[in-house]
Amino acid sequence: MLLDFFYTLRSAKVPVSVKEYLTLLEALHKGVVGPNTPQPDADNEPSGYKIDDFYFLARTALVKDEKHYDKFDRAFAAYFKGVELIAEIKKEIPEDWLRKNLEKVLSPEELAKLEKMGWDELMKTLKERLEEQKERHEGGNKWIGTGGTSPFGAHGQNPQGVRIGQGKGRNKSAVKVWDQRAYRDYDDSQELGTRNIKVALRRLRKFAREGHEDELDLDETISRTAANAGFLDIKMRPERHNNVKVLLLMDVGGTMDEHIQRVEELFSATKSEFKHLEFYYFHNCVYDFVWKNNRRRFAEKFDTWDIIRKYNKDYKLIFVGDATMSPYEILQPGGSVEYNNEEAGAEWLQRLTHAFPKFAWINPEPQGVWQYRQSISIIQDLMGQRMYPLTIKGLEEGMRQLTK
Repeated sequence: MLLDFFYTLRSAKVPVSVKEYLTLLEALHKGVVGPNTPQPDADNEPSGYKIDDFYFLARTALVKDEKHYDKFDRAFAAYFKGVELIAEIKKEIPEDWLRKNLEKVLSPEELAKLEKMGWDELMKTLKERLEEQKERHEGGNKWIGTGGTSPFGAHGQNPQGVRIGQGKGRNKSAVKVWDQRAYRDYDDSQELGTRNIKVALRRLRKFAREGHEDELDLDETISRTAANAGFLDIKMRPERHNNVKVLLLMDVGGTMDEHIQRVEELFSATKSEFKHLEFYYFHNCVYDFVWKNNRRRFAEKFDTWDIIRKYNKDYKLIFVGDATMSPYEILQPGGSVEYNNEEAGAEWLQRLTHAFPKFAWINPEPQGVWQYRQSISIIQDLMGQRMYPLTIKGLEEGMRQLTK
């Protein structure tokens, strides 16, 4: 059974070796998890094991680089019939309250009757509901539940609320999300779908000769040899490199999941084109910290102030994100869907653009929908209209802006 699992990982492009596979078998035999002599059951799961224990053991033994965790997770879930790792949330809300039995579908006239709450009123009301509610509700307009018009819950309809216990947004109208989500790093080994992305990025070039003299200077060699009465006088010179420095800040998770492939193509091209590249992740809007690794984004945080102090003004700042979020996430302290930020995202965006005068925002969302997203308009204003679509033309315009 585990041999088939080994080949499943191989098919998913996880670079697992026979030695690592044997290490997993040895760990199972010695009873690191479960019984000492495991046997697979009829449902394809190692008998006597908790599937979570086996998952962590297998990942530890078989995966040697964190960038392959996402591929491993998908292969594992497919092979063992849909394993899900459920993250805890800070306050327990009974699963039964969020069980999906129906989704509320309202007519445009009914939607127009729903009223929005302000931010302070929304947070205050949620606190009151958590204290008062004692049982599950479905299809209502007040309590935390499902399929209703309440501002709190899942699979319902409300123009402005707190989404709780729903895997992904449907209407993109939630102003806060109650879930702790796991994002994955963008894969910088992604094969490019088109070479044109790299060609567009090459507009941002400033070559300089630096490093060791390891390239033949043919013209100078000929000149010096001629001046030396025909005796060969070889001259070397440093290789030419693109001397542009790039600071790349990438939005990850949530609505950005729809754009993973195109952003990975851009990320791959950027890493190959720019020798001096520094990159960090954020979610929706930049706040007081960013991160390098999505699985450790709360354990290994990089203070945004430190980023501003660390890199010089000669770095070109490029944001990559769909700018699709609640306006509160940009303008309101505490508006982040991840935690209660002390300062509004707009403050941090202004500090970054002031620290790095050469900046641009690349947006993978189709440009035709920008006018219908309030948050995109806000970000455009903060960027001084330096927002460009993730198209060849858009990239060329963005790179041209950065060279001015």
